[in-house]
Formats: sequence, structure tokens, C-alpha cells
Amino acid sequence: MQKTCETRSREHLEALHWRYATKKFDPSRQLTEKQLSGLLEAVRLSPSSYGLQPYKILVVTDPELRRQIQAASWNQSQVTEASHLLIFAHRTDFGPELIDSYLDEVAETRGTAREALAGYGEFMKSKLLGQSPEQKASWSARQAYIALGTLLSAASEFRIDVCPMEGFEPARVNQILGLDAQHLSAVLLAPVGFRSEADATRLNPKVRRSHESLFAYL
Repeated sequence: MQKTCETRSREHLEALHWRYATKKFDPSRQLTEKQLSGLLEAVRLSPSSYGLQPYKILVVTDPELRRQIQAASWNQSQVTEASHLLIFAHRTDFGPELIDSYLDEVAETRGTAREALAGYGEFMKSKLLGQSPEQKASWSARQAYIALGTLLSAASEFRIDVCPMEGFEPARVNQILGLDAQHLSAVLLAPVGFRSEADATRLNPKVRRSHESLFAYL
């Protein structure tokens, strides 16, 4: 029997209540390839402005790299104890190639003539390419945060733990991973895996602002 909309809604809300920013992972538990693939596919399907996805997600499993990144992340244990470490790196600058490569994908995927997309391409270029590098970087970083939100939501559905982290030194992480040369900059770390029974914060009641204080009906 198919689940009703109401049942799916309830299950999704239960998953969001279940999740928390995991502070201590169980290093003995590793994601299966299928679990990791599911998370990455959810991120790939994340919405972004114009569909351009101006970021890259690095999946870091190398223990030495993770130790170096941990040192640049205030020595937080999540970086090395989680099953995998995802790093969201946004584009610090870009030119027409970002838009042109996307339009090539659209044409191929939808069987559309590339010429038919020229007007839309010029529209995007008129909105994005005149911005300063700082404005472009700010815009692309915001798109990475949208992708992180998709990761958190999907992981909660899969009962996989994530700790979204801004507590690190981007310049050091960029140096470790050679991101500057790729016009990328680390903006978010996301260790993923399974919570440890020793993580006392897993028992804390979830605290969020009340409906009345958070929402306004106009």
C-alpha cells in the first residue's frame, strides 16, 4: 500500500526531530557504498540558482589529509572520527564557462538545440558576469549552503548523522587541498557517519524558536 501524503509528512518531520549536529561519531561504524552514494545523489539533486551549482563537494577519506584538516578545524574530533568527511567548496570567481558548460548539459540531457538556449544563456551572463569577484564568491557560497541543507534533510531520512561545521580555517584547508589554484574555497565541512553512544548531546531536547515567534502571516 502506498504511503499517504500525511504519513510521508509525519515521517519526514520525525526524521528532522531525530537529527542533531553530532558532536561525537562512532569510528567503528562506516557508511556502506550504497549509503554514501545515496547521500551524494541527494546533494547532486539539490536546487541552486539557475541550476548552475557553482561549487564542488570533496569526499575526503584519506586519514592523513583528515588529520591535517582536523588541525585546521580547532582539532574537533568529528573530522577524523566520522565515516567520511565532505567539504563544500564554492567557486571564488568564474566566467562564461560556468554558464556555457551548464547549457551544454541542458542541451544534451533534454535533447534541445544548443542555439535555442542562447537567449537564456545571455540572460544569466547579464545577471552574473558583471558582478565583482567578491559578489560572485558570496553568491556561490550561498548556493553551497542550499546544498548542505539538502544533505542534512536527506541524511535525516536515511538515519545518517551529519555535523555541519563552519568552525575551521578556510585558508589552511584550501592550502592542504590545493583549492586556490582551482578557484575554489572551502566554505563548509560536513562529517557524516553514525553517532556515538558516548555523545551526551544526542539526548538533549531539540531547541527551536516557537511557531509564533518564527513565522509572521501577512
